[in-house]
Amino acid sequence: MITYSMVKSPIGELVAGTTSRGVCLFEFADRGGFERIHARILKRYRMEMTIGRNLLLSEIEKQVGEYFAGIRTAFDLPIDQKGSEFERSVWNELVKIPAGETRSYGEIAERLGRPGAARAVGRANGANYIAIIVPCHRVIQEDGSLCGYGGGLWRKQYLLDREKKSAGGVAGEEKNVPERSIAVLS
Repeated sequence: MITYSMVKSPIGELVAGTTSRGVCLFEFADRGGFERIHARILKRYRMEMTIGRNLLLSEIEKQVGEYFAGIRTAFDLPIDQKGSEFERSVWNELVKIPAGETRSYGEIAERLGRPGAARAVGRANGANYIAIIVPCHRVIQEDGSLCGYGGGLWRKQYLLDREKKSAGGVAGEEKNVPERSIAVLS
């Protein structure tokens, strides 16, 4: 069972979902509407969704609030993201990108030992259902331009601008994104 709730943010409401193992969903509610999000989650996880509250959903809300307040640049949440081995390797690279920095699709492909796989990285980035927390917004074109963000390019720009500002100096703030692995459902 996936338990979900709605989380408000300065750039729109998000649907947050958790399994017993971690965060499996954090998407903008207007990204195709709840029915589309529900259908995608049902297909990927083969679990029903039920609205509710739990400790992890409360922690997501707390940490996301801190992120938007500029006092957090990294998330410390268990992640339970189901995907192919390649998708998981891309998502693991995303959580290593420090706030306020970006990487190109090609750079990520090279880090994975797959030069020339920039398009595949882009597809894996688009298959990420955990916006902001697994920061797919930090991936840009080779020339530095923005492209391909399911939440809309205006949100991608907002997140990047906010992170550059925050990464520059909130006292006591964690400056480095901790390395994490993406857990996958069996």
